[in-house]
Amino acid sequence: MGITTDKEWMTLAIQQAKLAEKIDEVPVGAVLVQDGQLIAQAHNQPIKNNDPTAHAEIQLLRQAGKKLGNYRLPNTTLYVSLEPCTMCLGAMIHARVSRIVFGAYDEKTGVCGSCQDLSKSDCFNHTIEVEGGILADECRDLLQQFFKHRR
Repeated sequence: MGITTDKEWMTLAIQQAKLAEKIDEVPVGAVLVQDGQLIAQAHNQPIKNNDPTAHAEIQLLRQAGKKLGNYRLPNTTLYVSLEPCTMCLGAMIHARVSRIVFGAYDEKTGVCGSCQDLSKSDCFNHTIEVEGGILADECRDLLQQFFKHRR
């Protein structure tokens, strides 16, 4: 039987986050789903790629666009282990992602409800459904342990 719940998809995003951690990147992972099918998966790689835009979500959108042959990704759900930043949310809106599901809240830079809620801003011509807190403890613990070991 295939993956059907938000928690199951988030588990895959967490697996991607752990891949980021293995290469000494901040452990954030993401997966993109359309019609119950996995389209793409990615993790943070800004240090490895010397690219400040290489967040998990951006890497994911690039892969998905190439795979589907379109920069628009309607009727998709993006699962990410950490609440998106401004850059990532903007990219998701431009890509026409339908839904974002995130794990841990990011009180410092999260823009889907924590620091601000740009997902509800009327300055965009696309609305995106957002749900946060899915497997939040596991996602938060992964990040906290990563930074604890770095200090």
